[in-house]
Amino acid sequence: MRGWMGKFRSLFLFSALALFLSGCSGVDNVSALKPKGYSAELLFNLMMISIAIMLFVFIIVMVIYAFVLVRYRQRKGQEDMIPKQTEGNKALEVIWTVIPILLLLVLAVPTVQATFDLADRSKQDDKGTLTVEVTGNQYWWHFNYADQEIATSEDLYIPTGERVYLNMKSSDVIHSFWLPSIAGKMDTNPGENMNTMYLEAYDEGVYTGHCAELCGPSHSLMDFRVIAVSPEEFKQWKEDMKNVDPKAKPESTSAQEGQELFNKNCMSCHAIGNAAAGVGPNLTNYGNRTKIAGILEPTKENLVDWITNNNEIKPGNKMPMNLVSKEEAGKIADYLLQMKDTEITPESAGGSDNK
Repeated sequence: MRGWMGKFRSLFLFSALALFLSGCSGVDNVSALKPKGYSAELLFNLMMISIAIMLFVFIIVMVIYAFVLVRYRQRKGQEDMIPKQTEGNKALEVIWTVIPILLLLVLAVPTVQATFDLADRSKQDDKGTLTVEVTGNQYWWHFNYADQEIATSEDLYIPTGERVYLNMKSSDVIHSFWLPSIAGKMDTNPGENMNTMYLEAYDEGVYTGHCAELCGPSHSLMDFRVIAVSPEEFKQWKEDMKNVDPKAKPESTSAQEGQELFNKNCMSCHAIGNAAAGVGPNLTNYGNRTKIAGILEPTKENLVDWITNNNEIKPGNKMPMNLVSKEEAGKIADYLLQMKDTEITPESAGGSDNK
């Protein structure tokens, strides 16, 4: 009976461990364990140093523990024997005081160096340095390219091999901008308190980011994407974005009717072109989006569902439900999905969401 129960406990523990480890993402462009940017690589190296120190301490402790168990175990005929007691050994006192100090120094020095490196803003004001103003909203992200007359929401385009600075704030509650495969995370606070971090992507691709601060009922659905492209492609993307005409007429009749419906019902909250976002996201070149509302596949059916039933999909968001009929939502979807003025898409950047 005991043997059966022991095997059951072992199986249960193994299953629980496997379930726990399954939560560790090993997918490219999503995991902090596969760094694709300068900041992420710094943080990954710190994690490896920490793990190495912990493993060293664990092994030493287990060796001592095993030695004590074997050396001082109770033997037959020595039930009443009391081993010699050792107290106040100066050598031991020095060893177990000095070793932890040395280990802390090994961890502290690179940690402090990395902290100052990640907070470095000395190059932000250099000519040609790209700065993006990031605003966290319930439950979406807005990106305004300073001095570029470009605004986007949910999708942030950056050039590879260049340092891009982010000035971050919130329009409502505290959020946290987290891009695990390229950088760490930084809180976005309401009010005048602005935080700054930088991104520096090594490879082209689409990188998924998340809000890492509990901010409301749809906190877990507050995702965004960073699309890293070559400097040449990024320059072309900027030109394409600057040339977007929000009044351009679509080709199909349904999309034209959708444009009229959008202007009548949606433009008070949203924006197309270089105009600042309002209560809702900027929808420039919406047809290039890799996700609807950050979470849904970019199909017409999903977009219609989002327009008419958005609070059921993302509870707590500020977009009104049933503002238009399903038929009207379909025409608005036709209008939004045909907006693909730029040739630089997430697919051309060498990847997808990987999620």
